[in-house]
Amino acid sequence: MIGGGQLARMTHEAGIPFGIRFKLLSDTPQDSAAQVVSDVVIGDYRDLETLRAFARGCDVITFDHEHVPTEHLRALEADGIPVRPGPDALVHAQDKGVMRAKLDAIGIPCPRHRIVSDPEDVVRFAAEGDGFPVVLKTVRGGYDGKGVWVVDSAEEAAEPFRAGVPVLAEEKVDYVRELAANVVRSPHGQAVAYPVVESQQVDGVCDTVIAPAPDLQEDLALRAEEMALTIAKELGVVGHLAVELFQTRDGRILVNELAMRPHNSGHWTMDGAITSQFANHVRAVLDLPLGDPRPRARWTVMVNVLGGDYPDMYSAYLHCMARDPKLKIHMYGKDVKPGRKVGHVNTYGDDLDEVLERARHAAGYLRGTITE
Repeated sequence: MIGGGQLARMTHEAGIPFGIRFKLLSDTPQDSAAQVVSDVVIGDYRDLETLRAFARGCDVITFDHEHVPTEHLRALEADGIPVRPGPDALVHAQDKGVMRAKLDAIGIPCPRHRIVSDPEDVVRFAAEGDGFPVVLKTVRGGYDGKGVWVVDSAEEAAEPFRAGVPVLAEEKVDYVRELAANVVRSPHGQAVAYPVVESQQVDGVCDTVIAPAPDLQEDLALRAEEMALTIAKELGVVGHLAVELFQTRDGRILVNELAMRPHNSGHWTMDGAITSQFANHVRAVLDLPLGDPRPRARWTVMVNVLGGDYPDMYSAYLHCMARDPKLKIHMYGKDVKPGRKVGHVNTYGDDLDEVLERARHAAGYLRGTITE
């Protein structure tokens, strides 16, 4: 697996019961996954020769991020190394312009959009629709709200162009909430879909995920799952695919973003589904039969633990575990820094309000924003 973050850490954990040997390319020995994987190579994923040396002896390569240069992945495939997902699929998660063009071609509904050349072109794009505000995104490199701007004028639109990469303009969607559809697909085309979830963001970062999405009409839930499965098939995805969605006020479902790896909106599956997203990602990239994605409980809630000013997790564990013996805590071994994702908690049960309260209390206590 290329990338040493928490997604690699949790994927490694899911692969342990299968008895597979897991090799990691990590930036530093301190990275989340590098702390727990026995076979770690420290190196730069942007360097082709480093990638080639790492890939020797590997049966398959997969990722915990989408940032490996596409041309390097093509070189690995030319060397005979299976890459899953492959570069022809992964480019749609790497480049938002390529993604939007492909989704248009296969009839998947998206926000109104086009590539813009300069701030004056942003003004023209706004005039073609309902005017400002307009959402601007750098086509490559953005995540967790980075590389995204909501602008109200040509003056505000200048900053995204300073990065020197193409900029995608999109309408600012009038939505009631954000959803996510998570699916997994194997090389021979077997696919499974998890229940559609509600994803709540704070400052552009995922805060809370509710599975399944409350009060989501059955036809919309099925439409979202069908869209995700269609995207996985048409793009040739192998492994986990997260499709982030807008549910609009006028009753539509629009695709916002794609991620071709385990995803924050699927962390609830570690404790709330029969087979987690991580276990199914491992099964898919090894071309093993996929596991059952159905939920174990009526409701599962995941809340991210963001770093604050309270690094003493041990005493927080004492409180949280004693207060809620059913609570599931997953920490990533990261240094605690304000705003940094350092872990998440999962709760489950039959009463959504109670399940939400338990998860939010635990995450708040671990962060230090709740002290009783």
